[in-house]
Amino acid sequence: MSTFAKIENNIVVKVESVVNEVLQDSNGVEQESIGIEFLRTLYKEPDAIWKKTSYNTKANVHSLGGTPFRKNHAGIGYTYDEDKDAFIPPKPYPSWILDEETCTWQSPIDMPNSETPLFWNEDNQTWDSIT
Repeated sequence: MSTFAKIENNIVVKVESVVNEVLQDSNGVEQESIGIEFLRTLYKEPDAIWKKTSYNTKANVHSLGGTPFRKNHAGIGYTYDEDKDAFIPPKPYPSWILDEETCTWQSPIDMPNSETPLFWNEDNQTWDSIT
């Protein structure tokens, strides 16, 4: 199964799965372009922008040891950055900074090691205990 993200104004608005056999060319090789045309035809949207995404990629790491694909698996509300060819999750807090290598958001200070669960306190710019 392959997954594709529909993009409007650089925002992911839909994520769809397509069986791998649909993506194969006459030589049996999977092609992203075939999946894109399939989805455009299916939804009767000839100009829709679709990009393949990978469930196995998060923070620019492939969970099965393969090659990471587009930094992160796309989700609805994610941004697609064409220059980076990457899916970027929504920014969780105004103070967080994009890690250009992983295309994930990082807090301005590292989360400390703690035996109790912590949450980010945006007002104080601190990691606080959940009590």
